[in-house]
Amino acid sequence: MSKLNAAFEQFDAYNQKDPNTFTWESITYPQEYFLALKLYEWVNKLDPDASEELLLASRSQHIGRWEIPRNTYPEGREAYLKWRKDLAQYHAEKAAAIMELVGYSPEQIARVKQILLKQKIKVDHDVQTMENALCLVFLQFQYEDFHPKYEPEKVINILKKSLLKMDAHGHQFALGLHYSEKGLHYTQEALKLINS
Repeated sequence: MSKLNAAFEQFDAYNQKDPNTFTWESITYPQEYFLALKLYEWVNKLDPDASEELLLASRSQHIGRWEIPRNTYPEGREAYLKWRKDLAQYHAEKAAAIMELVGYSPEQIARVKQILLKQKIKVDHDVQTMENALCLVFLQFQYEDFHPKYEPEKVINILKKSLLKMDAHGHQFALGLHYSEKGLHYTQEALKLINS
């Protein structure tokens, strides 16, 4: 087995322990396992020549996410941002430990951590591809359940922030997804704000 496949096997086995579930097309999966597979698929669509490090990062982006729940931090934006930062570091360390176990070099591990921590977004091609893919996973699989729970203004604002992290290449794919009438309207409004 190649190092890449060995790492994927370990990442997937870890994410299959997620007690949270995600149902798609009447099949229920461990949530982070499903989302990791979809993130990997999107990275391959966005960049058919993706580097091995980007592929590794895509499959381990949120590894073990359920182990640090949001409710273990106080309410409020500052605590939320601290939680997100701590989670990113946690994912990077988990992925690094598995990569070391299957025989990756320190240089390759450092590169995967760089992508997972989203360093140099908008400048680093791999980091930008990952950000595009993350936003596309949200739009394709989570957005339609998400937007009915909030006021239109809040939905448009959240979409605007997500779309701003993407580049033109990512936007093309985002506009090609299937949305409900309301979901499409919010997406178009968010894009108008970005382009105005």
